[in-house]
Amino acid sequence: MASWLGGLGAGLGQSLGQVGGGLSSLTGHISSLTRDMLLEGAEELRDESAELQVSNSRLREIESIQAAQKSENERLKKVCSDLEEKHEAAELQIKQLSIEYRNQLQQKEVEVSHLKARQNALQEQLQKLQTATQAAQPGIVPPTTTSASFVPVVRHHSSGFQGDDMDFGDVIWSQQEINRLSNEVSRLESEVGHWKQIAQSSKVQRTNDDEQSEICKLQNTIKELKQNLSQEIDEHQHELSVLQDAHRQKLVELSRRHREELGEYEERIEELENQLQQGGAGAEVTDHSKIGELKKIIQNLQTGKAEIMHNMKELEGHIKELNQKLASAEERNNILLKEQELVKVEKSQITQEYERLNSEFSKLQNSVAEQETILKEQGGKFQPMSSPVEEEVLRLQQALLDAEKEILRLNSLKQADSLIGAGEDFPEVKTNIQVLKEENHKLRKEKEELQKELLDFQQKNADVTPASTEDQTLELNQLRQDLERKEHEFNESISERETLKTELEELDKQNQEATQHMITLKEQLSKQHTESDSTINQLKLDIDMEKRRVSELEAEKMEMIKELGVQKEKLTQCTFALNDLHMSKQELQDNIKGLHEKLKKAQDCNLNNKKEIAELQQKLKEKEELSVSQNELTKINNQEYNISCQEKEAEIAKLNQDIAENKQLNKILEKSVFDLQAENENLSADCEELKRQLHEAIMEKNKISLEKGTMLEALTMEKGQLKAELNQTEKRLLEQAHKYERTIEELTNTRSLNTTALQLEHEHLIKLNQERDFEIAELKRNIEQMETDHQETKEMLTTSLGGQKQLTELIKEKEVFVEKFKNQAIQVQRELEEYIKASKKHETVRQNLEEKDRNLAVMKEENNHLKEEIERLKDQQSRSSVVAEPKTLDIITELESEITQLKLIKNNLEEEIKFHKKTIEDQHQKTVQLQQSLQEHRKEIDESKFHCEQMNVTHEKLFLEKDEEIKSLQRTIEQIKIQLHNERQVIQTDSSDLFQETKVQTLNGENGNEKHDLSKAEIERLVKGIREKEMEIKHLYEKNVSLTRQIDQLSKDEVGKLTQIIQEKDLEIQALNARVSSASYRQDVLCLQQQLQAYVMEREQVLAVLSEKTRENSQLKAEYHKIMDMVAAKEAALIKLQEENKKLSNKFENSSQDMFRETVQNLSRIIREKDIEIDALSQKCQTLLTVLQTSSAGTDNGSGGVNSNQFEELLQERDQLKQQVKKMEEWKQQVMTTVQNMQHESAHLQEELHKLQAQISVDSDSNSKLQLDYNGLIQSYEQNERKLKSFSQELVQVQHSIGQLHNTKDLLLGKLDMVKPPLQMASSSVLQASGIPSGTPEILSDHSKQLQQELEQLKKIVQEKDATIRTLQENNQRLSDSMAAKSELERKGQEETDSEMKQIRGKHDVLQKSLKEKDLLIKSKSDQLLSVNENLSNKENENELLKQAVTNLKERNLILEMDIRKLKEENEKIVERCRERETEFRALQETNMQFSMMLREKEFESHSMKEKALAFEKLLKEKEQGKTGELNQLLNEVKSMQENAVTFQQERDQVMVALKQKQMENSALQNEVQHLREKEQRLNQELERLRNHLLEMEDSYTREALAAEDRETKLRKKVTVLEEKLVSSSTEVENASHQASLQVESLQEQLNLVSKQRDETMLQLTISQDQVKQYAMSLANLQMVLEQFQQEEKAMYAAELDKYQKQNTEWKRKAERLEEKVESLQENLEEANAALDAASRLTEQLDLKEEQIEELKKEGEIRKEMLEDAQNKLMNLINSTEGKVDKVLMRNLFIGHFHTPKNKRHEALRLMGSILGIKKEELDQLLSEEQRGVTRWVTGWLGGGGAGSKSVPTTPLRPAHQSIFNSSFSELFVKFLETESRPNLPPPKLSVHDMKPLGVSGIGKPSSATSSSQIQDAAGAGTSRRPDANPFLAPRSAAVPLITPAGGPGHLLMKPISDALPTFTPLPVSPDASAGAVLKDLLKQ
Repeated sequence: MASWLGGLGAGLGQSLGQVGGGLSSLTGHISSLTRDMLLEGAEELRDESAELQVSNSRLREIESIQAAQKSENERLKKVCSDLEEKHEAAELQIKQLSIEYRNQLQQKEVEVSHLKARQNALQEQLQKLQTATQAAQPGIVPPTTTSASFVPVVRHHSSGFQGDDMDFGDVIWSQQEINRLSNEVSRLESEVGHWKQIAQSSKVQRTNDDEQSEICKLQNTIKELKQNLSQEIDEHQHELSVLQDAHRQKLVELSRRHREELGEYEERIEELENQLQQGGAGAEVTDHSKIGELKKIIQNLQTGKAEIMHNMKELEGHIKELNQKLASAEERNNILLKEQELVKVEKSQITQEYERLNSEFSKLQNSVAEQETILKEQGGKFQPMSSPVEEEVLRLQQALLDAEKEILRLNSLKQADSLIGAGEDFPEVKTNIQVLKEENHKLRKEKEELQKELLDFQQKNADVTPASTEDQTLELNQLRQDLERKEHEFNESISERETLKTELEELDKQNQEATQHMITLKEQLSKQHTESDSTINQLKLDIDMEKRRVSELEAEKMEMIKELGVQKEKLTQCTFALNDLHMSKQELQDNIKGLHEKLKKAQDCNLNNKKEIAELQQKLKEKEELSVSQNELTKINNQEYNISCQEKEAEIAKLNQDIAENKQLNKILEKSVFDLQAENENLSADCEELKRQLHEAIMEKNKISLEKGTMLEALTMEKGQLKAELNQTEKRLLEQAHKYERTIEELTNTRSLNTTALQLEHEHLIKLNQERDFEIAELKRNIEQMETDHQETKEMLTTSLGGQKQLTELIKEKEVFVEKFKNQAIQVQRELEEYIKASKKHETVRQNLEEKDRNLAVMKEENNHLKEEIERLKDQQSRSSVVAEPKTLDIITELESEITQLKLIKNNLEEEIKFHKKTIEDQHQKTVQLQQSLQEHRKEIDESKFHCEQMNVTHEKLFLEKDEEIKSLQRTIEQIKIQLHNERQVIQTDSSDLFQETKVQTLNGENGNEKHDLSKAEIERLVKGIREKEMEIKHLYEKNVSLTRQIDQLSKDEVGKLTQIIQEKDLEIQALNARVSSASYRQDVLCLQQQLQAYVMEREQVLAVLSEKTRENSQLKAEYHKIMDMVAAKEAALIKLQEENKKLSNKFENSSQDMFRETVQNLSRIIREKDIEIDALSQKCQTLLTVLQTSSAGTDNGSGGVNSNQFEELLQERDQLKQQVKKMEEWKQQVMTTVQNMQHESAHLQEELHKLQAQISVDSDSNSKLQLDYNGLIQSYEQNERKLKSFSQELVQVQHSIGQLHNTKDLLLGKLDMVKPPLQMASSSVLQASGIPSGTPEILSDHSKQLQQELEQLKKIVQEKDATIRTLQENNQRLSDSMAAKSELERKGQEETDSEMKQIRGKHDVLQKSLKEKDLLIKSKSDQLLSVNENLSNKENENELLKQAVTNLKERNLILEMDIRKLKEENEKIVERCRERETEFRALQETNMQFSMMLREKEFESHSMKEKALAFEKLLKEKEQGKTGELNQLLNEVKSMQENAVTFQQERDQVMVALKQKQMENSALQNEVQHLREKEQRLNQELERLRNHLLEMEDSYTREALAAEDRETKLRKKVTVLEEKLVSSSTEVENASHQASLQVESLQEQLNLVSKQRDETMLQLTISQDQVKQYAMSLANLQMVLEQFQQEEKAMYAAELDKYQKQNTEWKRKAERLEEKVESLQENLEEANAALDAASRLTEQLDLKEEQIEELKKEGEIRKEMLEDAQNKLMNLINSTEGKVDKVLMRNLFIGHFHTPKNKRHEALRLMGSILGIKKEELDQLLSEEQRGVTRWVTGWLGGGGAGSKSVPTTPLRPAHQSIFNSSFSELFVKFLETESRPNLPPPKLSVHDMKPLGVSGIGKPSSATSSSQIQDAAGAGTSRRPDANPFLAPRSAAVPLITPAGGPGHLLMKPISDALPTFTPLPVSPDASAGAVLKDLLKQ
């Protein structure tokens, strides 16, 4: 046990080490990648294009990570499979160890039994010795107590052993069951093939019995093979396309992986080289890391190489399979060609046999003609010739039976040929008829081959691994050498890449070669198709030749019908010959007169009569035996002969006198028998002709399936009618013979009785005759009633016989079916047992799965622990290094990857569990269904009784049901046509719309954004769904078409079966007639009743089986409905997914959304329409199934062959539906995977979209801000312009005012200059005048006054000017001051504005720079915010996931603790068991030791006893000597010594036992201590590990939470700071803009600055536009990348489009072929309807003819009665009333005279005058009136009075008697007597020529109408007369004369009637009517 546990632990440790190594390599790979990603992501990228590139690179890296994870998952799956194999090996080891332990335990038990036996023997010895000692010394007590202590306790070890057995046995049994499951699958498949072979062999055996059912089965198998072939071709095409797609995808993935790996390797090599160049300290570490990475690279390359080799092997296997399939297909083609040749040979043999039969028939006809001549020549020699005639008749019967058998075989072969021909009419059969069976067999073998290949592959893996490991070691050595040479690494990787490329190219070449091979195969198949077309054309030519032969045979048939007419004419000649014989008989009757004297010898003659009657009965029996060959004739003849025999016995008993006449009648009867034999031979020839006609009709039936049955029925009806007519003719001939005999007897009696005695005797005999006639009339009436009853009983018997025949046929078929069903029941029981075993196996598999799930969970947890330890080590390493955050991110990414891996594994396991559950449920359902099917079979057997009782009714209803079915089929065909057209249009429109939409979408995707990818994927998925639904619709169409074909073939089969039933009825009627004719009829009847009871019991069983089959059919329907519900649920899930996709698409707000929404809506609408179509087709399938069931219910009564075929078809349909369900499940899984992929892609794309939206929002915000700034600047610019304009206008005004002032100033200055010189002159003169005080005062006084005035004026003017100058100077000074001030102010303002503008420019530049920086900061911060938010959301999700993981881990820990406890308990139980066994073993050893001690003690005791005996002898001797005292002392001493010895021995033994027990206990305690220590160590280790793990997890979670909280606080602070900065900057910008606007208002130069600012803003706009263009370029680059991805998809889609277009063309062709088929079927239906109409017309004509025949029979019987009454009355009248007038007549005439009106009374007077003998002339003179009234009255009266109670049938008049009413009343009266006394005619002969052919226009009209109309016309008034004679009613005068033309002295009535006498038609009058009422009616008319 310890070694085994150690081996298990080592194996598990190795496997876990492998898993841990793989995981460590994978986690290292992922961590390095994630570090690179995060380091790259940490860098802030300001260019958006760079960010997009980074995101693309990230996407690629994520895809590479995903691929690595997938490879890792595959590797883990391989590891799991290895672990499972190790588990199985461990279980086998356990099994071996358990076997060894069991063997050891058995040995120990054997040893224990031996020891017990020894112990018992020793105990017996002890007891014997003790008894002996007691007997010797009664005073001594034996020491038995000691021995009792040593008796061992018997312990049973069964409980522990059994528990151990169960523990080991469960494991071993589960492994055995797992192994058995695979064997069971292969065995079931082999059984399926075996039963199919058996079914084929049973079909071959049943060819002799029922070839028709075999043909039906062949038709069904052909249909099934067609369906299977079409389905399997579709599946092959689908598989080929899937393989090609998978191959391409694999190639693309491999190349992409290889490129990515090469890029990664190059980057890593560069990094390692950089590290090598940087420092020598870290060189060793880098070398180690590089070596590890290169090892990983080598491993990845090896895995890639292994995958490529695996793909190569798979492709080679596929190519081999295709080659094998081709070879098998060619072999099957050869086999089918051979079969066709055999069929042709058989056909030629059949034609030869047919010619031979024709020659034999011609010979038979010749022999029949010769026999007829011989029979006519040898009329009198009948008795000696009867025996060879009988032998010849029997030989002819055997020949007929052989011919019928050959005809049946020909029919079957012709039907096979016609089936082949019918198959040639179908285009699908043209292409596939030679390959059908082979393809089916091939496709059935595929599964077995695939399973075998899987098993071989699994076995080969184990074989291939050592070789691959050797190759890998060699490659590793080479790569290690290359590692030493670091320079050559890159070259070798490049070379390996080139080799991979070459391998890929080789794979491509191989794929191309395979495709070329497939193309060649298709070409070969097309050639074979053309060859098959040629063979089909040849077969069509053969069919045309056969049709010509059929036409020739029809011509022969017409000739035979003409010959029949000739033979019927011969029959009429025979009747004339009979009349001649009657005449000769009258001559012979003259010789009979002498025999009347010998009346005394009547008794002797009576005895002779009885002997002759016996001989007649024997002859009649011989006749019945002869008539066995005529199917229904013989019955009627036999029964009628029996009745006639009874009548003859009665008549012979009455008429003992006519013995000699009877002898002569016997001779005549022999002659008539001769004639009848001739007629029988003619009829046999007719029967053979009819059988040939049947054969021809069957041939026609093979060509026109529905005409077959109708024509056969028509022919059989004609045959029956002809037989009935012949029987009627025979009956009439016999009746005529009897009547003629009676009349001859009466005439001879009347002629012979001349004497008085004779007269008395004559009178006496006449009275007796009259009495006997009355008795005979009563007897005839009774006989007629008996005949009607007999006919009814016959019909009942025929129906019952038909039912019995059907029952016998059913019973034969049902016996076969019962045997089949017994076999099936045995098979079902076996299958039930197998299913029970399989369910047990599935339970064990479930247990194994659960155990494996637990193991997987343990492994996952261990993997998680290992990963966590690796992460902890990495964290410890990363703590020492500088970078801390990326490692946490690495851990997070690793955890994410692990979580995704675990989720994938979990999903896979859940899917596997679901699949197993589904399989188990399916098998349970199958078991339940089988049980229900058994019950249904029982119910069907019960129901079949009821069906057999209703067989007659169903056969009558079948024709109506067939008509209804044909109408329903026509309707379904029309519906199918309409649906085909509709679906073609829908498919064309859908496909065109879809392809247009997909093209539009691809174009939009190329021009649009990334959002198109989602919609494209959605559209592609929807397109795939629509295509799959179209495929489903096509499958349903094929089912519909197949069901319609099945219904057609069922109708054909029913017709064929009815014909078979009719033929078998004929044969069985013959056999039953033979039995009835035999003496042992009652015994046969009893045997038949017993057989009937047995058959009824068997039939009940068969019906129960059939009911169970119907239940199975209903269950299959329920399964089909369930499958449809599943499909509907899947479609609902699809619709939900579509709605979710719509919701996702609604989120993306783009212009292209509307287009995609419309496309999605169109696709959803198309899917709904397809769903509706699928529902409609499913309903159609249900209706067709119901039609099939009804038809099967109809056909179950006829034969049970169809039911089994339907059952097989339904089973096949169930298998097909199961395959479709599997396909749907696979498709669902594909859809789920695609949806998951789409979800992942949509998540990535959503993240990218969010990023882009954030960037776009930031850009739009910046643009809006810029636009606001720009708008503000523009407004300020416009305001400044306005202010500048106002300033310029003010400046212009100021300048203008300044100019005016300058002008005024200049003018004033000029004036001042002009004024200054005269003033100076005046001042000087003044000064001079003042110097001369009184020079000239008087002279100058006037002048001075004037001057003073002028001066005063000037002074005033000067003063005014000075004032103005002063004001002007002041103004000038003010202006100059103001101008200076203004100039200074302007200079200062300009300087200030310059400085301010410079400041503003600087501030603006600073602000712009700060704005740019802030924009960039805002962008970066917004990006950071988004990334931080995403990281936060991711972290939160991760935290939640980690929390869930922690909870899961806790739960798993609890589960593990529970498992550990369970394992501990189990280990403790095992240890306890081991201890118990060890203790038991030790106890046994101790008991053995005790026994050995006991033996020693017993030996010692025996020695002591011997010594005692010696001592006793000595003592006795000494006693004798007298030494008793010494002896007593010695004895006491001896006893004491013995007791001491015994006590010492006991103590020694006890001490030994105690020592051994102590040793055992010590060893057990030591073992327990060791176990406990080990357990404690293990548990402590686990607890420490779990504690550490939990602490680490908690620390990591707390650290991550703290870090996240710190990050959140930091980010929030940053956000607040940024918001404050934004607010401050916005306020500053607003203030600056406000100040600038205020300052710019008063300035001119701001215009330039504003213009410059505008230019700068324009430049910024251009820059932003350039950036937008860059974004567009980056988007275009992304789109180019996407287009590169899409180009591959486009290529795929283009290939798929071509494929689907080809498929569409093929389907269109198929649809056209189907239309052609439908048209041909419609033509066939129309022909069949025409044939059915013709058959219905024929049946109506036949029914009408039968009615006419029955009416004629009744008329014949009435006429017989009328003849007899007329004869009696004539005799009475002749004897009594000659020359007397009847008083009653005169009274009636007298009363009638007064009753008649006055206009008509002359008729009564004329009648009275004619009766009284008044002449005509006198009456004419008396009554000169018209004569018609008289005749009418007379005829009415005669009809009323003469007929009495009789209703006389009417006969039409001949044209010769049209002048009937011009004759006299006496003539009329004589004519009336003549018509009343005339004997009854033989009934008219219905010749074939008189009947209207089928092609006549009046075929549909019933002939009864014509006949009835004729009768009514004849029976009406005398005015309405018909010139044409009715062919069925001959005139009375056409009867055969009763007397020879040589008129001798005869009776009055025997004289011939003259033509001069008038004849008239008597009216049929009811017996109640009186003569007066009749005359009143006539007068009213």
